[in-house]
Amino acid sequence: MTQPPNQPPPGGFGAPQPPGQEPQPGYGYPQTPPSTPDNPYANQPTQPGPYGNPPQQPGPYGNPPQQPGPYANQPQQPGPYTSPPQQPGPYAAQPQYGYPQQPPTQPQFPAGPGAPGGGSGKKRGKLLVIAAAAVAALLVAGGVTWAVVSGDDDGKKKSEAKNKDPEPTASAPVNPGTGDGDGHEGREDLNEGRQAGEAKVLWYKEAPKVPGSGGDAPGMWVYGDTVVKAAYKQLLAYKAGTGKTAWKAIEFPQKICAATQTATDDGKIVVAYKEGTKSDAKCNQLQVVDLKTGDKGWGKPVKEEGLFDFALKSHLVLVGDVLMVGRDQSGTALRMSDGKKLYVADKKDEGTCFPNGFVGGKKLLMALSCGASTPSAHDELQQLDPKTGRALWTKKFPKGWRIGKVFSDSPTIVYLSNEDKKQFNIMVLKENSDKTRSEVITKDSFAPECDTSVLSRELAGCLGVAVDDKNLYLPTSEKSGANDVVALSLATGKEAWRAKSPLDETMLPLKVENGEVIAYVTPSYDSGGRVVSIATSGSHKPKTLLQHPKGTSRIESGFYSKDVDYVDGRFYISTTSIMRSSGQAKLMLAYGK
Repeated sequence: MTQPPNQPPPGGFGAPQPPGQEPQPGYGYPQTPPSTPDNPYANQPTQPGPYGNPPQQPGPYGNPPQQPGPYANQPQQPGPYTSPPQQPGPYAAQPQYGYPQQPPTQPQFPAGPGAPGGGSGKKRGKLLVIAAAAVAALLVAGGVTWAVVSGDDDGKKKSEAKNKDPEPTASAPVNPGTGDGDGHEGREDLNEGRQAGEAKVLWYKEAPKVPGSGGDAPGMWVYGDTVVKAAYKQLLAYKAGTGKTAWKAIEFPQKICAATQTATDDGKIVVAYKEGTKSDAKCNQLQVVDLKTGDKGWGKPVKEEGLFDFALKSHLVLVGDVLMVGRDQSGTALRMSDGKKLYVADKKDEGTCFPNGFVGGKKLLMALSCGASTPSAHDELQQLDPKTGRALWTKKFPKGWRIGKVFSDSPTIVYLSNEDKKQFNIMVLKENSDKTRSEVITKDSFAPECDTSVLSRELAGCLGVAVDDKNLYLPTSEKSGANDVVALSLATGKEAWRAKSPLDETMLPLKVENGEVIAYVTPSYDSGGRVVSIATSGSHKPKTLLQHPKGTSRIESGFYSKDVDYVDGRFYISTTSIMRSSGQAKLMLAYGK
């Protein structure tokens, strides 16, 4: 259904759950925790949208599911055979569906990218939400005050010389006995006892040791026959079929704190690392790396660009030959080919709007938080010319509706939430326009896994979301048993078809290839996961592509903060956050035939 210009459509995502937890406001908004941190959108009564009491109909702005972000406070990561902590689904109970013009039924929404996803006989518990105490950003009239935990990451008090950090270096792999290892090899035969018809474990990697504060492990890239993984202070490369070292590990002088989730067409990525060891060290040191060879390209620090521009946490997105380095209230665009600064995306005058996040891919999108703590407070979404930063169009949303996630840049699909009304909305925009094409209308609750931590500026990258030119594919949220993958028409917002999980476990759509939705069915502690395909036309019964072995189900289900991919018949799962553990924490697992 359509709606007046600059107004969100009436109906919304039936009862989808928002990603992880209700999206945290950006720097234009006061940092306030969701009404219910562990499940802000759960069990909320339907409520009319901001524009009146329309007939009950779930709109795209209904309840998203809760899900802990990858950087939330998480339990220690168990070793390969220990029982991992229960992991909440990404889009557990969330605000009701309904946009300003229509009260949605209470749909659950998908959790944010990187949210914990493991499988168990029953759905994972409530999402883990990063504690506000970890880093509090309090917006005060006339200024911003940072409250940061003191002390340095390694328990040592070192003086830091600005811009004098050593360059990232390549280190020879540690030889565990074969000459091909990197010091992260698992020590057990994980294929022992494998049953007929089960895939085999191609290789398994343990995470590097980290200090008590833990370490990030953002990004997993499959490029040709090479799989690359960031882990704490290292960038590790493996041969896809064997797990042997593909090129020498790159050692960074400080913690890795961000990375581009995608690579350029010629296989280049960008990794960001901290400028020092203190807890308030900026995430502002950039390094380009070639995935094929491990060769380093240009590297440089990126400075903050204003009074309220903070780089404690950065977010990197790629659009063609442009890298956008997003920060708390700003963003700097650099040319990928040589690192040249192109422009700065910062506040716009109207209502004092500050950038609140960026999305890359085919388009460059920027979310803005405007008029914080004023009667005119609202969010906006813009498409920018990636080379100049000029706004091509601007979509304004009514007061109270905040941009939580962007499910797709092309077509542009936005998930919005209203904390006061406990509602959410999923809106599809017309191509290269701020006009609404459709809004999702459903009674379902959805549960993708998204990163929704307080410090995250990650607007995209939810696990469990897939899109093609006809439909948006989302996983429903069920309290127990099998869930469904629902195809929602981009043209009408209505359900086109659905497919039930072949097991009593959650099924998450990953991508669409050759007319089929590729989905991951999560494991339980006593049954392996699997990869399935669902035809987008004809019969929608899931077909098994890879059945993971029962013997490694506990390892697989222990990736509570994860990234997954299925490429050329192989399935990869890795952690996105490494916690200090008494045993050996998991890093990555690969299955194949």
